[in-house]
Amino acid sequence: MRNFSLLTDLYELTMGQGYFDRGIHTREAAFDLFFRSNELISYSVAAGMEEAAGYLENLRFEKEDLFYLSSLGLFSDGFLKYLKNFRFTGTVRAVREGEVVFPNEPILTVRAPLFEAQIVETALLNFINHETLIATKASKIVREAKGDPVMEFGLRRAQGADAGVFGARAALVAGCASTSNVYAGKMFSIPVSGTMAHSWVMNFPTEREAFEAYAATYPDDCVLLVDTYDTLSSGVPNAIAVLGALKERGHTPKGIRIDSGDLAYLSKEARKMLDDAGLKEVKICVSGDLDEYTIRSLKEQGAKIDSWGVGTKLITSAQLPSLGGVYKLSAVFENGEEIPKLKRSDTEAKTTNPAYKEAYRIYDKKTGDALFDYLARAGETVNERSVLLVGGRKKYEGNFSVKRLLQPLFLGGKRVMPRYTVDEARGYCKEELARFREEYKRLDMPHIYKVHLSPALSELKNRLVEKIEEENGSV
Repeated sequence: MRNFSLLTDLYELTMGQGYFDRGIHTREAAFDLFFRSNELISYSVAAGMEEAAGYLENLRFEKEDLFYLSSLGLFSDGFLKYLKNFRFTGTVRAVREGEVVFPNEPILTVRAPLFEAQIVETALLNFINHETLIATKASKIVREAKGDPVMEFGLRRAQGADAGVFGARAALVAGCASTSNVYAGKMFSIPVSGTMAHSWVMNFPTEREAFEAYAATYPDDCVLLVDTYDTLSSGVPNAIAVLGALKERGHTPKGIRIDSGDLAYLSKEARKMLDDAGLKEVKICVSGDLDEYTIRSLKEQGAKIDSWGVGTKLITSAQLPSLGGVYKLSAVFENGEEIPKLKRSDTEAKTTNPAYKEAYRIYDKKTGDALFDYLARAGETVNERSVLLVGGRKKYEGNFSVKRLLQPLFLGGKRVMPRYTVDEARGYCKEELARFREEYKRLDMPHIYKVHLSPALSELKNRLVEKIEEENGSV
């Protein structure tokens, strides 16, 4: 993992200098990382915790970093000396990668000396905003594919190498079956897949010769791209001839790929042609500017498609290019006493939830369905009465279970959360998504899943808002 000490906004460091000058840089503080409501987000899949953890483990200011900071003329020798010995020593609690998360609840909390908690803001937001965004998009695409394999094909359209590599990882956490990204495959031990490009076909005198050459190299892994010239008049007939010959020689013909045109019509016609030729086992893969809406439409049209290669609109999250995650101070601690903090805004949705918190998920014991999430102050007793009071459903009395969402990631600057593989995170994501009713996950007009505040946290928030308004002459 690279050392990203300078992967930060300048104001994090200038605030750090100010904290240092006033002797409060070591005062303990707590921050929440969460995303705000958006009409395009019904739920999100949390990702990026592994990258965040690696960043925290390796965070230090090297000699060349300090030399650069000194050259800016903004920082004192004393502050730079402090940075020389800097290491992250705080506590981080986070949801598990692959967890289903909702607006305004913490995905991650940091409790650490003030400068430590402040300096990590930008990088943590960068990692978690991006990977959660891509995992969420991938989750929706995978859901609409209804069990068909989805291959992540987006590297060439990603906004930079890191976006392509870590976006591929996030896509597999959310359920994609493989990636075309070989670097990501090696780095994360995830499956890679691919076929051929149109240039392969164009490099041979005829399409038939191109297919025969590829089949000779990969007789048992032969997927032929059939839309270079004319899908139904040329591509599919040539593929049938080549794949049929492979079958006669004892190989298993694998598939064809269609990358353009009317995919519903072409796939249905290609399926008939393959079946009539005795190649019912040959699969049809499609690609070409797909997303969850296109896949849903193709399914509704009865398209004969077995797998999906999804690139640009997945890796860029084209419809929603930003998650909108934020990192807000929730409390400071003096002499061991918590002083809750709250950001007040004229926009009610931007008024933050104060205090060092826990997040819980409430499930129906009978069905296993997730009912709602519940935020409470850390150390607050979570009992049946308080849960039923905010949930407003007497029928769940004695019939619900509670899961703590935030688990220790770092304690005292040391990582304590297990290093889950991508397969483990994907399995966990699949299990958790299955616990949410379909109306929360549908693309059109989904139900809003509730995130409630405990009575004590709600009372504290209201009290702090009133205090701020009084002190600032708002009432």
